[in-house]
Amino acid sequence: MLNRYPLWKYLMVVFIIAICALYALPNIYGEDPAVQITGARGASVQMSTLDTVTDALKKEHIPYKSAALENGSILVRFKDTDTQITARDVINNALDKNSVVALNLAPSTPTWLQDIGASPMKLGLDLRGGVHFLMEVDMGAAMDKLVGQEQESFRSELREKRLRYRSIKTIDDHKIEIVLRNEDQANEALGLLTSKHRDMTFKTEESNGRYSLIASFTENRLQEIRNYAVEQNITILRNRVNELGVAEPLVQRQGASRIVVELPGVQDTARAKEILGATATLEFREVDTSVDISAAAAGRIPPGTEVKKDRQGRPVVLKKRVILGGSSITDASSSADEYGRPQVNISLDSEGGSKMSAFSQKNIGKLMATVFAEYKDSGRKTPDGKVILSKHEEVINQATIQSALGRNFRITGIDSPAEAHNLALLLRAGALIAPISIVEERTIGPSMGQQNIDMGVQACIWGLVAVMLFTLLYYRKFGLIADIALIANLIMIVGVMSLIPGATMTLPGIAGIVLTVGMAVDANVLIFERIREEIRDGRNPQQAIHQGYANAFSTIADANITTLITAIILFAVGTGAIKGFAVTLSIGILTSMFTAIVGTRCIVNLLYGGKRIKKLSI
Repeated sequence: MLNRYPLWKYLMVVFIIAICALYALPNIYGEDPAVQITGARGASVQMSTLDTVTDALKKEHIPYKSAALENGSILVRFKDTDTQITARDVINNALDKNSVVALNLAPSTPTWLQDIGASPMKLGLDLRGGVHFLMEVDMGAAMDKLVGQEQESFRSELREKRLRYRSIKTIDDHKIEIVLRNEDQANEALGLLTSKHRDMTFKTEESNGRYSLIASFTENRLQEIRNYAVEQNITILRNRVNELGVAEPLVQRQGASRIVVELPGVQDTARAKEILGATATLEFREVDTSVDISAAAAGRIPPGTEVKKDRQGRPVVLKKRVILGGSSITDASSSADEYGRPQVNISLDSEGGSKMSAFSQKNIGKLMATVFAEYKDSGRKTPDGKVILSKHEEVINQATIQSALGRNFRITGIDSPAEAHNLALLLRAGALIAPISIVEERTIGPSMGQQNIDMGVQACIWGLVAVMLFTLLYYRKFGLIADIALIANLIMIVGVMSLIPGATMTLPGIAGIVLTVGMAVDANVLIFERIREEIRDGRNPQQAIHQGYANAFSTIADANITTLITAIILFAVGTGAIKGFAVTLSIGILTSMFTAIVGTRCIVNLLYGGKRIKKLSI
């Protein structure tokens, strides 16, 4: 029989549309203005913190809808943004520096939907408002730093083998020239350095009795250096963004050497620039255990020492002499020791390794402290409006030196794997790997974001209404079927966008949906016109429906696949707004093909399949 589907096909279509509708449902409930409280550097907050927050709000007579402790963070919901901002300031004053207070928009999704993982679409910066920065990494400075480290390595290795050299210097294109005394030494140095530096190429040169080695990085190593500089700076910027109290920041790579930073809800561009560009340093120093803690707290310490505090606020007496700084750290990672206890593995450059080896050999059994220092917003400004930064120092770790240390060593005595992971991040993020400069900045107000949403939704609704009216008037009952498919298509787009992790709805994304609404009916137009042609050619209604869908399929597939390829290319090479447009366009093409070909065919088969029909309402 023509125009009949098996039962499983009908059930499949109903199931897919129902699932998409279910996951699109949270977008109806909207979001509540909220304040989110988390522990500094990823630590969990306690129930006592929740009590402090609610007591502070009640004391200031600030109403709130709810306050809950979930997954190690506190979320307090409010009725409007004015109350939210006032509450943020009150909570900030009530809590200590170990808590990060952030403005947030919390979904009002019912619990039963949250239990199945349903949540509303994430909104981009152009819809929510905030600050956008485009930063560029100075690759030249990153290369200069690495070349300097390699020169120190060459010096140390040649001295160990007692190979005398005249000079080691940088020449063009970040190459290193090592001038030696004679040809034998040049050949011996070539064999030594080639075996130790597999990621570099070496060649000997001789000119007027002057023997030298020219060292240069391989292409793979150069690409690795560029990627490392960008990725490490991204990690550092993410750590600094946390200090701004932004709940859902975006820090991602763009192209070869640029980084995009988007801070939803932040309107103070000057403050954001100061924080993102602020410097942080790291120091290893010896702990003076001979001083009584109570005497240190009272300020009675011997000359050459000073008191710093750890993260719990306890005083630690340190010798002023710095063993080495964070610039000597080339890598840090967290792992477990042979007993399963957390540890942090440290790698130093050659100069730092020499300093650490010399110090540790003389101080086995003594405590060494890791001091982290950074510049933070003091909350004050100069008369000309510039943000004043204040220096903050704290002891993040104290470890006993158990044996002589070299370029690679480990820090133990850490409470948990999470603590080890955070410490490794701090060690790696002690200072920017390469300088960054802001090449573009934009500020978008929240009112403009809401205006963008309203205008985009209106455009989508009016476009949908116009298309539905046209199809209904021109194709009658078949037009009504196409209208049902259009509504299903829109629901499916929203549902899929809500389902995809990390997918963000932007203003160009709304434009992609509006465009898809017009494109979705195009497939039905092709099918319906082909059915009309078959009827004019004398075929009966059942044959006309069958041939109309069968003959139009190849044309619809060709047109949509070529558009889909274009959308994929846009997503692959585009950035920012272009990616948002490409995502919704791609999803819209796929859903429109499903609803226009399979969805409408199901309805048509249900209405006309297996029946004797003399005339079609088309």
